[in-house]
Amino acid sequence: MVEQRRNIFISHIHEDDHRLEPLKTLLSKSGMEVKDGSINSEKPNNANNPEYIKYQILAPRIQWASVLVVLITPDTKLSDYVQWEIEYAASLGKRIVGVWDHGEAECDMPEALDRYANAVVGWQGERVKDAIEGTVNNRERPDGSIAPPRDTIRYSC
Repeated sequence: MVEQRRNIFISHIHEDDHRLEPLKTLLSKSGMEVKDGSINSEKPNNANNPEYIKYQILAPRIQWASVLVVLITPDTKLSDYVQWEIEYAASLGKRIVGVWDHGEAECDMPEALDRYANAVVGWQGERVKDAIEGTVNNRERPDGSIAPPRDTIRYSC
């Protein structure tokens, strides 16, 4: 199997830092080598000015990445930074993929992820890889079943 390489930014809350390596291992076992540009406890950020953090630290890393992957856990929806990262990636036209954490029951996802996700998949390596590559473009529940269509607001011109 030939490994594919991708530069990704994994959007997550710091309490979930310990879940980043299992996600990268899952992708590696599916034939994808990833370079992750996210900030975590191994690459700490000591800044405390939110605007500096967003535009001087996070923004260049999101620009560098080809895909923004959002690790979905129950508290992800509470993070202003995760919300901002998703909105920023969407403004750049980046592919946005939500991944339900391993063993996660369906919980509320960040509002921006619900709005901008190109795909949301469960913790199955091939599905995550395919979502990153763009061959999966649907929303799935954590168990991999298809999620019901969400309401889309339509405006007449």
